[in-house]
Amino acid sequence: MRVTFKIWRQEGPDDKGVIRAYEVDGLSEDMSFLEALDHLNELLVLKNEKVVAFEYDCREGICGQCGVFINGRAHGPHDNITTCQLHMRSFNDGDTIIVEPWRAASFPVIKDLVVDRSSLDRIIEHGAFISAKTGTAPEANAIPIPKDVSDRAMDAAACIGCGACVATCKNSSAALFTSAKINHLNTLPQGKAEEHKRVAEMTFQMEIEGFGSCTFTGACEVECPEGISIINIAEMNARVVKSKLLR
Repeated sequence: MRVTFKIWRQEGPDDKGVIRAYEVDGLSEDMSFLEALDHLNELLVLKNEKVVAFEYDCREGICGQCGVFINGRAHGPHDNITTCQLHMRSFNDGDTIIVEPWRAASFPVIKDLVVDRSSLDRIIEHGAFISAKTGTAPEANAIPIPKDVSDRAMDAAACIGCGACVATCKNSSAALFTSAKINHLNTLPQGKAEEHKRVAEMTFQMEIEGFGSCTFTGACEVECPEGISIINIAEMNARVVKSKLLR
């Protein structure tokens, strides 16, 4: 299988980037997309050229580190998968595949396809946890929680923080990510004690990180590999108003 990769190359955050084309032969349709990039880098090493920098970790669709734009879509042409779960059988022999990093002012490019997503970590640091000292974990059934409540919390907790929602939003909003992290904890009894403080501090941090405002176009929900609903954003907005009244 032969394809042409057109890949964004950028030496550093202050350098000007450019798209470079690479013809790659010897690929198998059973290769994952990241394995194809590995194969490209092996060829570049043999030519004494600089390899393409890209990020990954688990390669199991769990961590979200691998996120890139592929032919204009976050994580590639399929719904509800991460880049590492994409296989070359999703493309045809002779295809041209354009690979770009996440595009957002809050995600500055470090090198090539690698971006700095520490802005999401800083939002987490401002409330996406329970600070009460509870000792060892209680028995699972010690706190009865209705199934619909636990289901909503777990749906929100599925967010892997890949940043696709930010990169695909025309406003570069982090509302889906932030709302998922807020609603995960605020829905459960364990998170109720700090719910208003959590909402206020996490949404404030989201603003000062330079993310745009949400205008409910829904692109984030479509491109989210975990299919997290924008209902979470509406719920977060309601919690913001409530937190201002009750804090």
